[in-house]
Amino acid sequence: MSSLPLSGRRILVTRAVHQAGKLSEGLRALGAEPVEVPVLEIRPPVSLEPLNKALRQLDKYHWLILTSANTVLALSERAAALGIRLAPLPSLKVAAVGDATAAAARKAGLAVTLVPESYVAESLLKGLTSLVSGRRVLLARAEIARDVIPQVLRQAGAEVTVADAYRNVVPADTPERLGRALAAGIDAATFTSSSSAAHLAEAARAAGIKFPFAGVAAVSIGPVTSRTLRELGWEPAAEANPSDIQGLITAVCSVLHR
Repeated sequence: MSSLPLSGRRILVTRAVHQAGKLSEGLRALGAEPVEVPVLEIRPPVSLEPLNKALRQLDKYHWLILTSANTVLALSERAAALGIRLAPLPSLKVAAVGDATAAAARKAGLAVTLVPESYVAESLLKGLTSLVSGRRVLLARAEIARDVIPQVLRQAGAEVTVADAYRNVVPADTPERLGRALAAGIDAATFTSSSSAAHLAEAARAAGIKFPFAGVAAVSIGPVTSRTLRELGWEPAAEANPSDIQGLITAVCSVLHR
């Protein structure tokens, strides 16, 4: 019998195809079988004009806020399409939520000024609110994202511009893949964002599968994702602390290795 803590366990990984690797590899190293059913696919926003305008006037902003590595990727690709080189600007400070976002930003050529202690928007706001009064702030984010950040920064006296960098959609084959995965058995489902939870629920409805899944433990990457799961009627069995991929893997172990 294997001594690995997740030996024989099948874990649902809901991340987008280009992001699933680190989580799946970490689970596999502990003996689990990662079952990848991507519920997110990155597409351009409905309108690119606000992002185009913001990128062409990047030197007019005092702060650029990046909330995910996907945002950085979308920003970089759009800048390249416009012939704009992303490079450190003397007037621009960059705030990034999480080490992965900060690493992606640096790789894209940006100098990161602020990374919050915990990888959630509320922690970012705690570090920013005393710095943005009278400042022009550009928030690049996913289409239909929560409005917490712009609301709080405006209350702190910032002039905030919001530009949708991308949108998340459910891949066409997700309902079918989900049905096959559940038929073979799943011990736990991992969620790395509120979108992953909402999209999995949408895919389940499309496949005619009751949500939440009976007998499957939900494991959340952080408090915002946990709140979304609860709104969907699924109480998380565990929440990552810290709110990153390794923390998520540790939370899975805490639920299944007993």
